[in-house]
Amino acid sequence: MAAATAFAFLVALEVAARHYGLPGPLTNQAREVICAPKSGFLLYAGLALTMVVLTWRQRCVALGAAIGIDLAFAAVRWATGAGVTHGQPFGNGALWVLLGCGVVAVTRRTGPERVLLLKGVGLGLLLVTGRKTGDTWLLITSKTRPAVLDQYVATADHALGNPSWLAGRIVTATGPVGFNLLDVVYGQLAVAAVAVALYQLRDVAADRRFPRHHLVRTFLVIGLLGPAVYMIFPVVGPVFAYGTGADHWASVSLWPERPPHGGHWPVPDLWPRTVPRITAPHPVSYDGFTPRNCMPSLHTAWATAIFVHSRRGPRALRWAGTFWLVATVTATLGFGYHYGADLLAGAVFALTVEAALRTFDRGWDRSGVRLVAHGTAVFAALLVSYRWLPLEMATHRWVAGPLLVLATASVVYDYVRTVNHWDPRPEGARRTARPATTAPQTNDGASRQFQRSV
Repeated sequence: MAAATAFAFLVALEVAARHYGLPGPLTNQAREVICAPKSGFLLYAGLALTMVVLTWRQRCVALGAAIGIDLAFAAVRWATGAGVTHGQPFGNGALWVLLGCGVVAVTRRTGPERVLLLKGVGLGLLLVTGRKTGDTWLLITSKTRPAVLDQYVATADHALGNPSWLAGRIVTATGPVGFNLLDVVYGQLAVAAVAVALYQLRDVAADRRFPRHHLVRTFLVIGLLGPAVYMIFPVVGPVFAYGTGADHWASVSLWPERPPHGGHWPVPDLWPRTVPRITAPHPVSYDGFTPRNCMPSLHTAWATAIFVHSRRGPRALRWAGTFWLVATVTATLGFGYHYGADLLAGAVFALTVEAALRTFDRGWDRSGVRLVAHGTAVFAALLVSYRWLPLEMATHRWVAGPLLVLATASVVYDYVRTVNHWDPRPEGARRTARPATTAPQTNDGASRQFQRSV
C-alpha cells in the first residue's frame, strides 16, 4: 500500500507538471539514466543507503560498478563532444546500480532476502525521487500562487530584530570564501542526512532488518508535508522580495545558477542594506517561476532533524550535527532565502513531525498525542500571527519577539522532556530508542533475549 500510494502521488505530480508544460518527477528521474544528473552526490547518497543491506563484498562490487559506469559515460561524452552544461558529470552509474539491485532482487532473490533488498532499493530511490518531487512542488507553488505574502512576514520579523538583514550583511562582508563555504553546506544537506542515517542503519546487513525509526523517515515526511504549507502561505524570501534575487550572489558564487537578469523586482531593492519600514502589509504580485518556498523553512526543519538524530551517535557525529544546524541556519538567513520567522516555524514543524512518527511507533499513547498536539497548535499559532497580526507584532516588538521565542522554546522543552521520559537512560551506540518500562528483569535469559530484540 505504501508503494502504491507513493507511485500514485508521483503520477499526480507528473500530471500537474505536464499541465504547466514542464516535465514532472518521473520524467526528470528517467532522464538521469542517460543525461547528466542534477546532483551526482545525491545519487551516490541514495546508493549508499541501498548498500546498508549488502555485505562488504557486495558493497565493493556495487561501488566499483557505479564508478566504472560513470567513467564509461565520461569517456563517451568526451569522445562525442557532448559536454555537461547543466548538472554534474557523474552519478549515472549510481542510478544504474540502484536499478540493477532492484532487478537482482526480483529475479535472483526470494523470501525475506528479496524483501530486504527491495526495501534497501526503495529507500535509496525514495531519497533520490524525493528531490525530484520537491522540485515539482516548487514549480506548482510558483504557477498557482501569483501573489506572495512577504510583506507580512517581513513586518512580523521586526519583532525578532530582522535577523536576515543582519546575517546578510555579515555573509556579504565575508566575500566569496564565506558564501561558497556556506553554499556547500546548504546545498548538500541531504548528504549530511545520509551520513547520520548510515550510522543508524549500520547493523541492517547483520540483523537482516531495518530499525523501526530512523532519520530517512523524518526527512522524507518533512519534504512531503512542507510544500503543502507553501501553498497556504506563499513567501519567496527577502533576497527576492526586497533584493535582486540570485543576482546578489552571482559575482561571488563559484556555481552561478543562471546569468544575471539585470534588474530587481517590483518591491524596492533594500536587502540587506536597509530594513523595510513598518507599514500595513499587503499581498504582492510576483513572477511565475520563483518558488514560494519559505514558510516554513524546510532547510531549517531538515537540519533540526539531523541534529536530533545525531544526538544518539558518537561525539564526532554529534559535533557534525551541531555544525550542520548552525551553518544551515546561518546560510538560510545570510543568503536572504528566509526570514527569522520562517526558521522558528521550521524548527517547530520538524519537532512536531518527529514526535508524530515516534508516537505512531509507540501506538499513539497519551504523552505522544499531547506532544504532537502542542507542536501543531504552536505551528498554527505562528502562521496565524504572521498573517493576521504582523503590524501589531512589529509595533510591540518587545512583547511579540519574546513570545515567539518562548512559544518555540516550549515545543523544544516539551519534546526533550517527553523523549527523555520515553527513554530515560542514555542509549549505547548499538541501541535504538525503545520504552524501557517493558524490559523483563526476572531472569538473565529473558533479559538477554530482550536486549537482543532492542
